[in-house]
Amino acid sequence: MNVSTLANLRTRERNFYLLLALGGLLVAGGAWAAWAMHAHGHAITGMTNQVVWGIPHVFAIFMIVAASGVLNVASVGSVFGKPVYKARAKLSGLLSLALLAGGLAVLMLDLGRPDRVVIAATHYNPTSVFAWNVLLYSGLFAIVALYLWTMMERRMNRYSKYAGLAAFGWRFVLTTGTGVIFAFLVARQAYHSAVLAPMFIVMSLAWGMAIFLIAQAAIFAWHGREVDAAVRRRMARLLGIFVVAVLYFVIVYHLTNLYFARQTDFERFILVEGGIYPVLFWGGYVLLGTVAPLVLIYHPAFASSRMLLLACGLVLAGAFAHLYVFIIGGQAYPLELFPGYVTSSSFFDGVIEHYRPSFPEIALGLGGVGVAFAATVLGLRVLPFMRVDEVAAVDEAEGKAG
Repeated sequence: MNVSTLANLRTRERNFYLLLALGGLLVAGGAWAAWAMHAHGHAITGMTNQVVWGIPHVFAIFMIVAASGVLNVASVGSVFGKPVYKARAKLSGLLSLALLAGGLAVLMLDLGRPDRVVIAATHYNPTSVFAWNVLLYSGLFAIVALYLWTMMERRMNRYSKYAGLAAFGWRFVLTTGTGVIFAFLVARQAYHSAVLAPMFIVMSLAWGMAIFLIAQAAIFAWHGREVDAAVRRRMARLLGIFVVAVLYFVIVYHLTNLYFARQTDFERFILVEGGIYPVLFWGGYVLLGTVAPLVLIYHPAFASSRMLLLACGLVLAGAFAHLYVFIIGGQAYPLELFPGYVTSSSFFDGVIEHYRPSFPEIALGLGGVGVAFAATVLGLRVLPFMRVDEVAAVDEAEGKAG
């Protein structure tokens, strides 16, 4: 082993511990936030009786939805037999488990009394959508773990396609279940729409692909290599299709609301008069999260790996903006109990709620990101989830065949 190789190994070793420390720092911040909210109550947060799902839920829903979508890379490889995607299937499964763990950690700790999950586990309510999702989340953990086993254990390789089919179907059911949490919620008129189920599925595909492309580029850069240009363009175009599909369903969702007279005031609030919400929707989601990434993906002048990473980052930023408007804005606007009449009471019925996220809420959400990040770093260190040389060889062969 020459001196330069030894120096590179030491640098990687140091960088590994630095990345792990970064993830640990975020996790520690999230643990502190959970303790503070448990000890002092939700009074230290910006949440109220009207806005009961704050910024931690934005982080949690984002990671849970993305956990389903990032598994699409593995599904394309196993179900449809695409070698380029099949070579990346194990990394796709690892990211799915890591994101789901991070999202569920935030979701459980945001409840204030996470120990009461025992009650939910021992007293199952089959009529609750939330109870359904307990089975869906745990089912995804089990299926993806089985899927990874069939890919890593040579004796089980022949069952890999069947496990991939199971994961393919289960993740669609899981994302649908997450969408119908809102679609079946009649107590918030902003959510009550059947369009939300397919919209969440398409959002998962876009967000998951963006996360996967960032993780893939980081792993290749760690080994001093770049993703094959042809493969990068192919995956970038797929991301662009998903981004356009999300925009389509968002347009349909808002047009559906505008069609009903009782929803026009809400749409005016979200899209025009709601202060921070129209700014985040038009500036954060539409402009930065949709239009700008599409330009970076499809314009020939921006055909580089750095521009693709920038596009992925903008897609994720737009996803947070969209979820913030959807989740927080949907609660801030009061439920119209009697259409055509003005309501008022000592409980602030008919009053728009003003929500400001507190530091503990943000720290808790970032703690979930830290869980996902640290789990990914450790997974890549312990097991061969991504062999860059093997993937690069597949990319090169695919490029020559194409």
